[in-house]
Amino acid sequence: QVQLVESGGGLVQPGGSLRLSCVASGFTFSNYAMSWFRRTPGKEREFLATISSDGGSTGYADSVKGRFTISRDNAKNTVFLQMTSLKPEDTAVYYCRAYRRALLAEYWGQGTQVTVSS
Repeated sequence: QVQLVESGGGLVQPGGSLRLSCVASGFTFSNYAMSWFRRTPGKEREFLATISSDGGSTGYADSVKGRFTISRDNAKNTVFLQMTSLKPEDTAVYYCRAYRRALLAEYWGQGTQVTVSS
């Protein structure tokens, strides 16, 4: 059974930091690119960051470049999103996604809420 379980969300003040984690199971994690997305009510899902299967390549949306860092630990089947200099507009539900192009396989987590507010 495939599972992606996000954690680490919560309430943080503007300018603060959070580290999100996403633990994978039920598939060969090291074969999949991993990404983080977020969604706010009334808006489309927004891509944030991606990392290749071996961790050697990353990419970011302009909205988070320089503030967010994606990383992974294939030994622990975990992908991380380190978020710094958080702003109220970063408030959203954050999701991780696993993707393997060769199989057209895609898996999503259930999301974790991040609220940036004073």
